[in-house]
Amino acid sequence: MIAKNILIVDDEHKTRQGLQKTLENWNDGSYSILTAANGDEALEIIKNKRIHIMLTDIRMPEITGLKLVNLLKEKNMSPVVIVISAYSEFEYAQEALRLGVVNYLLKPIGKKKLIEAVEEAILVLEKQERAGIIEKVVDDKIIHATTKRESTRDTIREAMIYIDQHLKDDINQKDVAAHVHLNPSYFSVLFKEQVELTFSEYLTRRRIQRAKELVISTTLPINEIAEESGYKTAKYFIKIFKELEGITPSAYRKLNRVIPL
Repeated sequence: MIAKNILIVDDEHKTRQGLQKTLENWNDGSYSILTAANGDEALEIIKNKRIHIMLTDIRMPEITGLKLVNLLKEKNMSPVVIVISAYSEFEYAQEALRLGVVNYLLKPIGKKKLIEAVEEAILVLEKQERAGIIEKVVDDKIIHATTKRESTRDTIREAMIYIDQHLKDDINQKDVAAHVHLNPSYFSVLFKEQVELTFSEYLTRRRIQRAKELVISTTLPINEIAEESGYKTAKYFIKIFKELEGITPSAYRKLNRVIPL
């Protein structure tokens, strides 16, 4: 398992150590807990590692916590941020929220409050990653077909759901027609009319969409992704993938990966 990174940025050594110790005791190995004594150290770490969650003090010399968050936004880097501070002035909290900070904790921070804030940040991170995957794998024709699904005839809606649930299986038009109790020829005409894609095109596009999700969100080998997506051989899978996406699955992974680096 590849650990994700949590970065603690605080110029107070004792606070930094305390937060790190609490999170290391809480951690089950899913996260590496990193620390930086100031904004410059933090930026150096961020150059070399992807930071998933950042806890930063607001008041630090030279680069304040809010300035650090702003710099990361300008660089299109977006860890989930928790701000920590000994100051309770409203303007700090207001500015932090404007910058997209998900939580604002006042020192001294209790262990329970800290862990609750980090666990909330993890939920935000997971939601962002899911949204990132959806954005990367979107297929306009499948989106259009899915949007139309609720207005299609019950038999075709049932057929689409059946296909989506059996992408890994060796299914064909005859199998799906039998599942919805229609003659295969009539089913073919009706499916194209209702979905605006042929059965074969819909099945292929859904399988490749599933493959793209696995390519960018897992470390599975390409041959296993082929199998999970309903293809008997990696060679044929790569051919179909390239026809639709213009590049091989491996190249697609390099360009779009969202799994932790």
